[in-house]
Amino acid sequence: MKYPLGFYSFGKNIGIKDESLDFAVIYSQQICKAAAVFTKNNFPGAPILVGRDHIKSGKLQAIVINSKNSNVATGDKGIEDARKTCEVLGESLGIDPKSILPSSTGVIGVPLPIDKILKACSEAKDNLKEGNLEEVANAILTTDKVSKISSREISFNGKSGVIYGMAKGAGMIEPNMATMLCYILSDWDSEEDLYSELKSCVDETFNCLSIDTDTSTSDTVVLMSSGKAGVLPDAIFRKALHEICLDLTKKIAMDGEGATKLIIVKVESAKNETQAIKIGKSILNSPLVKTAIYGGDPNWGRLVMAIGKVFDEPIPYENLEIFFGELSVKEADNEQKVLLSTYLKENSEIHVTVKLGMGNSSKEFYGCDFTEGYIQENAYYTT
Repeated sequence: MKYPLGFYSFGKNIGIKDESLDFAVIYSQQICKAAAVFTKNNFPGAPILVGRDHIKSGKLQAIVINSKNSNVATGDKGIEDARKTCEVLGESLGIDPKSILPSSTGVIGVPLPIDKILKACSEAKDNLKEGNLEEVANAILTTDKVSKISSREISFNGKSGVIYGMAKGAGMIEPNMATMLCYILSDWDSEEDLYSELKSCVDETFNCLSIDTDTSTSDTVVLMSSGKAGVLPDAIFRKALHEICLDLTKKIAMDGEGATKLIIVKVESAKNETQAIKIGKSILNSPLVKTAIYGGDPNWGRLVMAIGKVFDEPIPYENLEIFFGELSVKEADNEQKVLLSTYLKENSEIHVTVKLGMGNSSKEFYGCDFTEGYIQENAYYTT
């Protein structure tokens, strides 16, 4: 896999929780144009508060991440630790600490092992390798079973460049800008404002994702562009960025804690986007819908319930059309139920389409089924 030019990185174990990789740095040879979106949770982590300040300039040169221990609900000491992390890393790399964005993910409410992190920051320059981004993708994981990477190589006007994205997230996932972290690096620049490009793609992908309805205190999506390959027309840049965000969204959903199936819900013929979002999220987040899909039970009444409990968006029952794949669900007879059950049991990607008959708006949402594995993962998470 090719990497965007000018980026160096590493992931290593510094003993935060176990022997897996738990610390990473991404560094650009030059200051990059950058944009980020963060969680709307009312108790954001200290790295979010510091990151919001550092990204105001629209420039970044490095990202520092630790996993297994989130710097959240740690008070003033947590903010001091996040700033000190950037200061020590900045000194090691010879760059402005305010050009560094910090991230932490893991258990909430536990102070960082800051001495270990600062030591790793002080040694960062000696550990950097060109590219090497798969190592970072592994170092940011917590309860994830697999790393999540998506990239696009783009040729334009005789030049070639790469947009490369990585993400983590398996639980506490319903972004609203999951725990979700995403870093996208590019040697192509866009002719448009990076924030508007990123926000548009996030709204269509990550913000349509839910595993368990819980919006993390640490959600972060960052885009850094070195511009080494040149400038892409807006349509080409946004298409690639959207594809990467959508790939990563689906990979997070497929790797949801305990998940066995990816669920894609499409709401069609809504009166507006707000209605589509309310009803799509209601279906996707329903434990009864999620467990029915896990068990291969074509219980269409649960879908009707999930639509009907959106009290401020009443839909006439006669308007509703509901499908699993191409199979109609509403008022299915016994023969149809057998076909529906077979579809649910034999496919790892389940498509649910709901037509509301209210207008011309449509939107797609991404999630997973609900299994015993989710309970087991989270019942004993800190013990």
